[in-house]
Amino acid sequence: MTQPVDSQKETIADALARRVEARPGGTPRWAEAFRELAAVDRAVYDAVARTPTPELDRPVRRLSDAANNSRLWLGIAAAIALVGGGRGRRAALEGVVAIGVTSATVNLGVKPVASRRRPDRFGPDLVAARHVPMPESASFPSGHAASAFAFAYAVGRHLPGLGLPIRLLAGGVAYSRVHTGVHYPGDVVVGSILGAATAATVAAASDRLPQRQQGRRRSVAPGTPDQKSRRARSSR
Repeated sequence: MTQPVDSQKETIADALARRVEARPGGTPRWAEAFRELAAVDRAVYDAVARTPTPELDRPVRRLSDAANNSRLWLGIAAAIALVGGGRGRRAALEGVVAIGVTSATVNLGVKPVASRRRPDRFGPDLVAARHVPMPESASFPSGHAASAFAFAYAVGRHLPGLGLPIRLLAGGVAYSRVHTGVHYPGDVVVGSILGAATAATVAAASDRLPQRQQGRRRSVAPGTPDQKSRRARSSR
């Protein structure tokens, strides 16, 4: 029989399990699978929290703080725009737009609906030296992870040479949210996927804009057969 879960430690998988059970004809197997995922989520969080890492705590905490309000990514975007030429400016612009769309999607769309509580990091074994202020917003999904991978996707597709290091940095930011105790691993995994997916949507829309503009220029370009015929008709 499944043990009850403390509401303070309930993850998004626990919530999904409850919803599956509450639906008429809900499949117990799916509910149990979600509960097992939730147990893994909590176990990984607890393992990270209880593992002493005194040499990592300060740099990881600083990395997490640097990504607040996307300051880290905006700074990198400014540097890329300054030294990267035309491709760098396109990468920086698309990266900033991807962050904006992702942040709106996460903070205005997903978090209010999911409304998951933040983890309880006040256990006796947790290391206070690594803590950052606990955000007041919902835990699921991680906005830091979403913005990080949205920016990494946008920059990587325009500047492949930066693709790997920028994704590693994004992964570091995502992990830092678990290390500092403000997110469960599942929050950052889903946030990372959501951020990359949103950036891909922004990229697809961005790629279509030049094609439309080019099509409009061609339709009104002087000297084309259509333009000549129109002028001939108007002169009659």
